[in-house]
Amino acid sequence: MASPSTTALLDQLATRAGPGAAVRAGGEEDSVDGVRPRLAAAPATGEALAATLASASSEGLSVRVRGGGTKQDWGAPGETVDLLLSSAALSRVVEHRHGDLTATVEAGATLASVNAALAAHGQRLPWDPPWPERATIGGIVATNDSGPRRHGHGAPRDSIIGVTMARIDGRVAKAGGVVVKNVAGYDLARLLSGSFGCLGVILTATFKLAPAPPASRTMRVEVDSLEAAAPIAAELAGSSLTPTAIEVAWAPARLLVRFESVEASVAQQAETACAIVGARGAVAVLGGEDEQGVWSRHAAHWSSGGTLVKLSTVPVELFPTLAWLRDRAATDGIEMAVAGRAGLGVVDVRLDGPPEAQAGLVGALRERLPAGRGSAVIRRSASDLRRRVDAWGPIGDGMRVMMAIKRQFDPAGLLNPGRGPGGL
Repeated sequence: MASPSTTALLDQLATRAGPGAAVRAGGEEDSVDGVRPRLAAAPATGEALAATLASASSEGLSVRVRGGGTKQDWGAPGETVDLLLSSAALSRVVEHRHGDLTATVEAGATLASVNAALAAHGQRLPWDPPWPERATIGGIVATNDSGPRRHGHGAPRDSIIGVTMARIDGRVAKAGGVVVKNVAGYDLARLLSGSFGCLGVILTATFKLAPAPPASRTMRVEVDSLEAAAPIAAELAGSSLTPTAIEVAWAPARLLVRFESVEASVAQQAETACAIVGARGAVAVLGGEDEQGVWSRHAAHWSSGGTLVKLSTVPVELFPTLAWLRDRAATDGIEMAVAGRAGLGVVDVRLDGPPEAQAGLVGALRERLPAGRGSAVIRRSASDLRRRVDAWGPIGDGMRVMMAIKRQFDPAGLLNPGRGPGGL
């Protein structure tokens, strides 16, 4: 039997996507890694999105999910895709239970818009990933992306307590609850975090919230080298202080340490942190516009071009690994920059140089990382490099669980094909 024409599929999808949906042929603006989807749809409701998935599944159409589009080029290179499915219309804060410090939000809502709504009750989702004005809740959870405040507040996986998701066959499943004490189904919600959308499409997610602090200070420490930054970062992380961020950046070498609380607390903690650093670095304590400026400049690391590699190690091995990587990159003629979580051992390394040299460097880095104690994942790069080198590298035991769920939820491999961990 011949497959339906594009016109027939558009008509079918428009019917399933419901009133107000945008359904059209895919265009160049929808392309990722040079792959243009055949069709594009933006259902207006979660129910319509699930129905659209069911229609796509019945026709054997592969589906790529898109929120704000900020991370479409993260992970493995794109494969042929029939349908680009947008969650952009799902943009509501469904319910804010401010007395319980929880909120349920739709997947297409941007982080900035959600936090603007939560601010009415002095609360927030305490993450600060890149591009909060465009990055959607669904995309942030699907990639488990966080930002500098991960040091104090954890990643999205640590805040999510419930989820409503649509499977590729259109069935809607729920897991978890709406209050922190209810943990039924919590593992499935966490498993969707970092799955790159290959297990199901998030419709809504429920999170525990954090109070929005009334005051903030950032201590900037400039030092001569990564080696000089290492003991300072370790002492700050091991102290009794409670920073929400301990960031390292290179080059030049510097640390950014943020304190967020009431005014008296942030002032006292910043003073104590300066005493810990002592004469080992050039120290400045920043607030107001100066503080906002230093964090804006720090965030530019993620917007600059080049390859972006997420390096994760146990914290004690981070700086030795970075020093080795710096020296090896210089030998190989590769430009390198670093920014990320010094206290957690999770940083993003930016590389710029010939693809074959970058491929060799990533391979050597993975060989150097002890099994179970580190990983190097190519988040973003030219498609040529991601076709030379597996974007994910070795995956731990959790891969077996994800493969089993993938087989159960999406046996034909139609949802975000190849984009998930290990090429799921």
